[in-house]
Amino acid sequence: MAAASHLLSLFFLLLVPASKAIYCDEDDCYDLLGLKQDANASDIKKAYYKLSLKYHPDKNPDPESRKLFVKIANAYEILKDESTREQYDYAIEHPEEVFYNTAQYYRAYYGHKTDPRAVLIGLLLIVSAFQYINQLTRYNQAMESVKQTPAYKNRLKALEFERTGGIASKKKGHKQVDKKVEELSNEVELQIHGVEKPSVWRLYGVQFILLPYSIGKALTWKICWFWRYRIKKLPYTWEDACYLTWISLQMPVNTWKNIDEPRKEDLVRRHLWEKSNMERYIAETRKESKRRR
Repeated sequence: MAAASHLLSLFFLLLVPASKAIYCDEDDCYDLLGLKQDANASDIKKAYYKLSLKYHPDKNPDPESRKLFVKIANAYEILKDESTREQYDYAIEHPEEVFYNTAQYYRAYYGHKTDPRAVLIGLLLIVSAFQYINQLTRYNQAMESVKQTPAYKNRLKALEFERTGGIASKKKGHKQVDKKVEELSNEVELQIHGVEKPSVWRLYGVQFILLPYSIGKALTWKICWFWRYRIKKLPYTWEDACYLTWISLQMPVNTWKNIDEPRKEDLVRRHLWEKSNMERYIAETRKESKRRR
């Protein structure tokens, strides 16, 4: 029991320097200023001023005095601030809480020095990297699933037949044939609906950087729209009519882009952004759906 008590005492003796070392290295901040722990703010200021006259590099060119003054100045910075002084006193009184005391020290001295812009940029880079990896993984998984379907294989064969005219050259080597098949496969990939390749333009980091441009562009578009169609009462352009149509249909952009042109023209000419036309279109769609059943 006595041995255990002795070891425990030795352990605490080792922790005391460790707790204090994060503030004034191996020295005691109070001892450096020639003060006791109960010294008030006025005593701390006077002690520092007195030592500055003796050890400041402008007063004393001795290299050892310069080193000592650096320690004195550091001790003063710690003790003159009530918050850091409380943390230092706590570290002295609770040497067993080394990790807590260390965390408090670094939060006080380095937390406020960290540039929020650097933190934001770092966070955006990390999030964007994970986002891109996730997009790439999902895309590759989707493509592998699609390539196993008969529809994909049939489209690949049809495209190959279209390119070669149905005649395969026996003189071509396997490498040339494999390269051609790979090119055709990539072309078919571009035509698959609902599967988009990862793009840096969709990353949060890029969107954040382009946010001022995007906001300005959106405001300009809204102002032009209001001027053209609310003030001047001009007829809708084809592009704007298409926009109103797919917005009225609550249709994803990619779905709208993949609609064939005749069907798209028919929908636009219906003026579905007008309530009565939309109601008529919905009724026709429901009627057609029941008829097909």
